[in-house]
Amino acid sequence: GAVHVESGLISEVGGFASLKKKHPKAEIIDADGGIIMPGLVNSHMHLYSTFARGMAIKGEPPKVFLDILKSLWWRLDQALTAEDIYYSALIALIECVKCGTTAIIDHHASPNFAHGSLQKIEDALKMVPIRASLCYEVSDRDGVKIANEGIKENERFIRKHSGNNMVRGMFGMHASFTVSEKTLERCIASAKDLGCGMHVHTAEGKSDLRDCKKRYGCGVVERWNKHGILGTETLLAHCVHISDEEIELLAKTGVNVAHNPYSNMNNAVGAARTAEMLDRGVLLGLGTDGMSSDMFLESKFAHMIAKHENKDPRKGFAEACKMLLENNYKILSNLFGWNLGEIKEGLPADIIVCDYKAPTPISADNFSGHFLYGLAAGHVVTTIVNGKVLMKDRELIRSNMFALLCTSRSAF
Repeated sequence: GAVHVESGLISEVGGFASLKKKHPKAEIIDADGGIIMPGLVNSHMHLYSTFARGMAIKGEPPKVFLDILKSLWWRLDQALTAEDIYYSALIALIECVKCGTTAIIDHHASPNFAHGSLQKIEDALKMVPIRASLCYEVSDRDGVKIANEGIKENERFIRKHSGNNMVRGMFGMHASFTVSEKTLERCIASAKDLGCGMHVHTAEGKSDLRDCKKRYGCGVVERWNKHGILGTETLLAHCVHISDEEIELLAKTGVNVAHNPYSNMNNAVGAARTAEMLDRGVLLGLGTDGMSSDMFLESKFAHMIAKHENKDPRKGFAEACKMLLENNYKILSNLFGWNLGEIKEGLPADIIVCDYKAPTPISADNFSGHFLYGLAAGHVVTTIVNGKVLMKDRELIRSNMFALLCTSRSAF
């Protein structure tokens, strides 16, 4: 089989010999018996988390999630400068290309450099041009002034990129327990005025649920619903500590949800009820929460945690594939109108080539088994986004990205 790409789109799909004859002057990228498939999507990412690797935690190791936020993540985001934001994004974006991740929905925070922060990420995207949605997480935890700057940063970026086919904006908020009613109402009003949805952490840890119950007398999803922000243009990350009634709200409103199993296990916050959400019709996708850029790995975590939590070997297999290979693309379509996820004529050419040589036959019926138990990011040899080759035969070839990566690592 072969795929012909022209002007950023998949123009034809067919047999190699016939397409070569029809397009004799086309550049040939030899898949060498491997797999040609759509690029993968990360539905909840934190590019700035790059610099958390190896970061020491002061004092005793944190025992609960809120302590992890205070001793690691909030220390990191408060320290970020303009240069830090650029390089942390650049490194993670290069890793996306190497892992076959061609689109991300990012969630950013840098309270001491809020104004202009999303521009720094956009600068990195000019060097490594994958598809991306960016937002700034508005929060009251750093005071009114910084919350206001976050709101304005979202507004500026969303206006600038309305209708952009490669980079878009959403309205970001951190989480219920750090967003007051006054700030929430300001964010909602602004998002409605801009005609965009919201991207917000939801019931990730028990502390978020307890705070919401104490202050507002309801669960986190219920709080969002009371304010009218649930819908097909909004993305909720995590949704670990939610009730049966809230699962029904997720399904009824058609809101997009991102499951982040690697991060949830690392922070010991619990496991989302993925099978129940999917069974009830929730549009549940898969993200990394900044733990990595590797969606192959994330799907394996989703697969295994479902088996472990349910103590049932039948769980997780179909759900993991559905979240990554179907629902993530539906989420992109809901939020931005990007129709991706198929090797089909007329669709954007976001394609990866994997050198996976299967020890047993591959068919439509057993591809999921090969994907979860065989395919890995290390098999990605070529990555194409919007028809542009960003990596070929494992060599990063656009914008001298490998040199940029080496430079950024030596600079810090």
